[in-house]
Amino acid sequence: MTLEFLLTSAIVVASPGTGVVYTLAAGLTQGARASVIAAFGCTLGTVPHLLAAITGLAAILHASATAFTLIKYAGVAYLLYMAWNTLKEHGALRVDETQPARTPVRIVIEAVLINLLNPKLSIFFFAFLPQFVAADSSSSTREMTALGLVFMAMTFVIFVVYGCFAASVRRQIVSRPSVLVWLRRSFAAAFVALGLKLAFVQR
Repeated sequence: MTLEFLLTSAIVVASPGTGVVYTLAAGLTQGARASVIAAFGCTLGTVPHLLAAITGLAAILHASATAFTLIKYAGVAYLLYMAWNTLKEHGALRVDETQPARTPVRIVIEAVLINLLNPKLSIFFFAFLPQFVAADSSSSTREMTALGLVFMAMTFVIFVVYGCFAASVRRQIVSRPSVLVWLRRSFAAAFVALGLKLAFVQR
């Protein structure tokens, strides 16, 4: 487990994407309990992406330097793509206060579908997991599974923090959209910085 993996995972999880937006909306509209349920559903939605990546990545780990370079720059492109998407998503955190209350089952189903249908997660697992496993490892599948589980745990914890915070400062967030603009710009800058750092990583 490396600091780079933890930092990259934290930035990806904390970025204001669809899962974060859904958890924030749940906290803002229905309170802390709903946000925890939404966080659980979003985390559950990452399982298929993780399994799909692990089953096809073990062989890639021992591939050529060319393959490593291709995977690395796929990761760079992914981070820059995330930075661009973060900047252009104007009004992504807008909350509809007229939306009727959702049941826990509905919240979980919607949250699972949000991440299950998000191709960015597959790209993340495919592009980044091999870079944080030793090239000569004899248990690459187990190590990638462990990294994936850490990513899932971070997803749940960070989403819960987001949702509970949103529930506790509901009025302030809804009435100050400029705060959300600042958050988007900060996350975009972080993605660019991580992308540049990743570009210089050696095998």
